[in-house]
Amino acid sequence: MQAWIVVGSPENFELLRKRKFNLCAFKSSRRKQSGEMQPGDRIVYYLTGDVQFGGIVEVTSAMFEDSTDIGLRSEAAGEAESYPFRVKTKPVVVPPQGRYVEVREITDLLDKTRALGPKKLGMAFRGNLHKISDADYNQIDQLLRAEAGVA
Repeated sequence: MQAWIVVGSPENFELLRKRKFNLCAFKSSRRKQSGEMQPGDRIVYYLTGDVQFGGIVEVTSAMFEDSTDIGLRSEAAGEAESYPFRVKTKPVVVPPQGRYVEVREITDLLDKTRALGPKKLGMAFRGNLHKISDADYNQIDQLLRAEAGVA
């Protein structure tokens, strides 16, 4: 299993919640990375602006291409973007709204953010998609499960 972080807006996260997290979509610039995803991989949602981890899903399909507009918006462009590279997913742990993990409070716990600290955190999450270590994934999973009230 490979763990990933997908970076997106809280609004896009809520659109995916309405779909019961049956899909994760990636920008057109992420063909190669999303093509590496395999069933069983895990995706952590990082919510820009809110600086929170919102949940984790499991990849259940290989990447496929579909340009149907599902309502996702790019923060950079502020307009509809097709997010053509997609994988089917199912929820692993998604706490209720308002119970997400505040990333600024845990920077010292993650390899990805430890050296940057809370003030330079944005540098760790530039771009739409990132691989993360098993240790970071396990830490995020544990914290999200605590927020969701599940073991």
